[in-house]
Amino acid sequence: MQAFLIRHAEAIDETLALRDPHRHLTPHGREQARALGDRLRWHDCEPTRVVASPLVRAVQTAELVVATLGLAVPVCVEIDVDLTPDGDPRAVAAWLAREPADAVVLVIGHEPSLSALGALLIEDDDFASLHKAEAARIVGGALKWRFAWNAEAPAT
Repeated sequence: MQAFLIRHAEAIDETLALRDPHRHLTPHGREQARALGDRLRWHDCEPTRVVASPLVRAVQTAELVVATLGLAVPVCVEIDVDLTPDGDPRAVAAWLAREPADAVVLVIGHEPSLSALGALLIEDDDFASLHKAEAARIVGGALKWRFAWNAEAPAT
């Protein structure tokens, strides 16, 4: 099973009128999400499943990344509340463990839960936080690379 952990792109700041769950991507954040999708396409990322936090910025990032991948077979964005910033990374790790061996899953969420999930998947507490619009590719329990939206190549 391959998991691509993706932190949402840049979002507007929280205000009294617009609370955290409803924060949407900025125009720059939309560019970041599309650019990340392009970079993932370069590396033959063809997800069989896409799961995102229910927060607006994560859903928008997921939709833009998937749209940019140009998939031959459409994939819908599913929602999992355990991908919120205070979600349960252990619950996400548990359902990822039940995915078929040939599954390719995009997991779009927030920090600190994504780095906690990454640490669980690679069984190493030393999993650095993901930056906004950055992806980490985990294959068979090993971190293969990290890829920022504006990077020319993945970092290993």
